[in-house]
Amino acid sequence: MMRWLRDLWRGGKAVVEPARARDARRLAQLHAASFRHGWGESEFEQMVIERNTLIQRLRIGRKLAGFAVSRFGADEAEILSIAIDASYRGRGLSRDLLLTHLGHLAGRGVRSIFLEVEENNAPARRLYEGTGFAVVGRRERYYRQPDGEQLNALLMRRDLF
Repeated sequence: MMRWLRDLWRGGKAVVEPARARDARRLAQLHAASFRHGWGESEFEQMVIERNTLIQRLRIGRKLAGFAVSRFGADEAEILSIAIDASYRGRGLSRDLLLTHLGHLAGRGVRSIFLEVEENNAPARRLYEGTGFAVVGRRERYYRQPDGEQLNALLMRRDLF
């Protein structure tokens, strides 16, 4: 099948590009749908203009379907959040988004990247481990659940150079 027809059938070609302030509402919606404690629109508006923050959006056709957010300083960065719209999960898009995001961070001189992930979040752990991240620490009872249960966080790291 011709590529353009396949892309049209799937909703368009996936593109990773810089997020803009006008994306803040949709970014907040995606975050709220993906995490228990969603960030608000004003938080995304602020992060978009911060010089030490990189926010990239994943666009499929005209639809904003995901994002990655990192903060960086000197030669280190921390991935703060990655989210993919539920209707697009399971297609490998989070991997493509993450690898592109890492490439942009490397282009800014970042050598080491850190992140925290809930210990029981198997899909996220597979993503991070499959893209070269390794567990370097653990934070006991870091994430609080709505029912009061506290879950552990794993601290992960990947070196780019």
